[in-house]
Amino acid sequence: MKMAERAVVKSKKDRDGDILALCNPSECWSPRSKANAIQDIESGIHHYYVPWSDGTRTSISVVNGPTGKYLRTDKDNTSRNNLDDLPDC
Repeated sequence: MKMAERAVVKSKKDRDGDILALCNPSECWSPRSKANAIQDIESGIHHYYVPWSDGTRTSISVVNGPTGKYLRTDKDNTSRNNLDDLPDC
C-alpha cells in the first residue's frame, strides 16, 4: 500500500501550546487527532507535512518526550516546534 501524503495547514493546540490535532480544512481527513496522526505516521499509512509559503515542505515526525509521544516539525533544524506557528483549527 502506498503511503498517502497529507498537507497540514493548521493545528489545534491546548492552552500550553501542545498539539492536539492536525488540520487541513479542504481535506476529508481533517481534523486528525494527535493520537491518530501518531498512529498513522508510526504505521507508515500516512505522511504528514507542512507546506511553507516559500515552496518548501517539512515532514511532521513523532518524538518520544518525557510525558509521552508528541508531534513536531523543525523547519530550521532547531528545537522550536513549528506546528505552533500554524493558525488554529
